[in-house]
Order: sequence, then C-alpha cells, then structure tokens
Amino acid sequence: MQPVVDYLESHAERFVEELKDFLRIPSISADPAYREDMQRAADFVQRQLVEAGCDAEIVATEGHPIVFGSWTKAAGAPTALVYGHYDVQPADPLDQWITPPFEPTIRDGRIYARGATDDKGQFFTHVKSAEAWLKTLGSLPVNVKYVIEGEEEVGSNHLENFLADNRDKVACDVAVVSDTSQFGPGLPAVTHALRGVLSCEIALQGPSQDLHSGTFGGSIANPVNALADMVAALHDSDGRIQIPGFYDDVVPLSAEERESLADLPFDEASYLEEIGVSSAWGEAGYSTTERRWARPTCDVNGLYGGYTGEGPKTIVPARATAKITCRLVPNQDADKLTEALREFLQSRMRPGLTMEFKAYHGCSAVGSATDTPYMAAAKSSIAKAFGVEPLMIREGGSIPVVSTFRDVLGVDTLLLGWGQNTDNLHSPNEHFSLADFGRGTLASAHLWQELAAAAT
Repeated sequence: MQPVVDYLESHAERFVEELKDFLRIPSISADPAYREDMQRAADFVQRQLVEAGCDAEIVATEGHPIVFGSWTKAAGAPTALVYGHYDVQPADPLDQWITPPFEPTIRDGRIYARGATDDKGQFFTHVKSAEAWLKTLGSLPVNVKYVIEGEEEVGSNHLENFLADNRDKVACDVAVVSDTSQFGPGLPAVTHALRGVLSCEIALQGPSQDLHSGTFGGSIANPVNALADMVAALHDSDGRIQIPGFYDDVVPLSAEERESLADLPFDEASYLEEIGVSSAWGEAGYSTTERRWARPTCDVNGLYGGYTGEGPKTIVPARATAKITCRLVPNQDADKLTEALREFLQSRMRPGLTMEFKAYHGCSAVGSATDTPYMAAAKSSIAKAFGVEPLMIREGGSIPVVSTFRDVLGVDTLLLGWGQNTDNLHSPNEHFSLADFGRGTLASAHLWQELAAAAT
C-alpha cells in the first residue's frame, strides 16, 4: 500500500486546510439558532465523502440530518461501518478561549477550535484514508459505510430509529468509532470497555416566589437547603453511593482485571497536577484508575437556585435544581437505577416542597473481547502508524451508539482514539495534535487492509 502512504504524505497539508474549513462551521446542535449551520456541516460531510470516491446522501430526521456514505465494491470482503458526529458542544465560556472557537488556529503543532478532536478531526481521518485508497488504487480492500450524525451532543435522539429502520443498508461486520483518546502522549490505545450512563434533573419547588428570609425564614422548607441535603446524602464518607440497590448487579473486578489496570503506566501525581487538584478522592478500596474506568459513580453536574449575583440578598428561594449523572458498569440497568435514584430523592423530601424529576438519556456499559481477529487488526494498524504497540484500556465515559450497534446490528465496535484526554474536550481551547491527526489517518488506511486480512 505504498501508493496510499505516499498519497497521505503528499496531501497532508490539504487535509489540514479542509479540516479547518469544517471546523469553521459552528455546528452546535443544542442551540436552535445554529440550525442552518448544522445543515452546512452535513452538506460538508456529504461533499467530502463524494470527493473521496464514495456514494453519499443526507437523510432527514425530525432533528438534525444524518449523512450516510458507502463504498461497497469489495466482493466477499468484510464491511466496516464508521460512525462519527459533526455536531459540537457550545463554546461557552467564550472569554476563556485564546483564539475564537470557530476560527481554527495552529499553535505548537496543534489545531485549536471547537470540535477539533470531538469529533470532527477524529472521524475525518477515516474519510481521508478511504480517499487515499480510492484515488491511488481505485478500490478499498474492504467495504466501508459511514454514518455521521448531528445529534451526538444532545442524546442522538434519532440515530437508533435510523439504524433500526435501515438494518440492511447499514449492515456490517464491525463498527469503527474514533471518539475516544489515547492513553497518553506516545501511548496509543484501543478502548475495549466503556461505562454506561444515566442522566436526570431534579427540581424542588417551594413557595410560589422568592420570599424575605427575615419574615418567612425558619417557617417553611428552603428548597436550596433541602436539595443540598439530598445531594449530600448520595455518598457516605467513604465515597460509597447510598442509593438502595445501586451495587446489587455490579460484577466485582477480578484479580486479573485489577492487575491489568495496575500494570498500565499511570502517573497519579502527573494526573492530579494536570487537572489542578492536590489529591485523589473516591470510593474506598479502589485505585484512581479503577474508580475512573471500572467502578460506578454518581455525580452532581450542576446545582443552582436562589440569588447568585454580587452581594447579599436575604431570601428563601422559591426553587432549586440539580443535574445528576451516574456512570454504570456491566450488568447495571440504567432504567432500574434511574427509578431507584428518583425514589431515594423522593424519600428525603421535606414537607411543603414538591419535586419534579426528569429522566434523560441512558445506556448500558459495553465491553468487547480483546482476542478477536478484528481487534488484532486494529492493534496491528495502530502499531504500524504510531510505531508502538497500543495499550488495551477502558474508558470511564459513555458512547451510547456502541451499545446500539450491538443491540440493533449485532456487531462489536473498535474504539480507536487518536486524541488525548488533555485536548480540552467540551472545554475552552479544544485542540488536536496535527501529528496525531496524521498518524490516525495513516492507522485508518492500514486498518482497511488489516480488516480484509483478518477475514481470510
């Protein structure tokens, strides 16, 4: 495949310029004001797939469109389905960006822009690698399909229906997703397990309006005080979650699993320094890596109510709200635990308050066998591109589409992350190493050949 490698090298600068064009589109799915930009981003993806040599169409949904592309002329070869998303997180807070979030800027070998690594830059590698094969050799060694959606950052509300309604169209032997990270600089990785998630919002309503705390304080329940008590009760002093039945279905980590996690080259001091805290804390009896990747969690993501402006304001607030997520491990059921969380919070209600509970998206934890031919193909392709064998790791986050691929299409997913955990995903100054962008594209090009060989 030397012509493919040569093509990637000779067109590397153009690939970066095209990525810049993509990143200039503010495709923020959460904000209706950007609906036209969402369509522009979908159009861009379709054009890129067609220019690469694939067939591509834009599929309308009740939300933002899905781009479906394909090249399926490799008779008898396996089919890989590439998933990615063209939508991005909001860029706030804007004042913390060194350069504007939708004006891609290269500094110190990195491209800075919202979506650079999550997920425009990462899935773009799989488009450019296919282009290199098709423009030089006229064909790919495998069949490749693309499902690129515009609602990942808001729950992928229409993706599952699209997949279920188009099973034959999207049928494949293995899925490929690049929306995770390497273990660290110079340490590429294949992720073989993800935690699941449940997400909800709770609002406590007290009086019909904010009240004077001197006149009314002490005579009625304060929603902010009550909510603070509720969230404080979610954990005991050892970091163990207190929701009844929360751990009932958790499969304990085996000695072998704990040993494999302990053997990873994890530097806790550097990790803590990097994120700006002085010490680790979490569920007693487990290492930091185990807590991050292999144990369930419960976190308050936002807590607000009452007056938050400058200076004092003596009120009993009318309302208080908290947003809560739990990360789940294998065998835990998101729906069952969402109801258990609701019941736990309801049981701690104070008189005179009412509770509104909204359940949002959820998904189960997933894991893939590490000794399959397709997994071996992924490891080999990464080793050839990065010059080092990849580590096999877990991730603490959740990618709901991975469980959807298993449930709807019956396939496993190769999670091949080209970015770094330090790329500021969802934060100001998001960036992506141009070297990793190039290595990821080369690894993707090798992957098509390795997957074909794995099937013989």
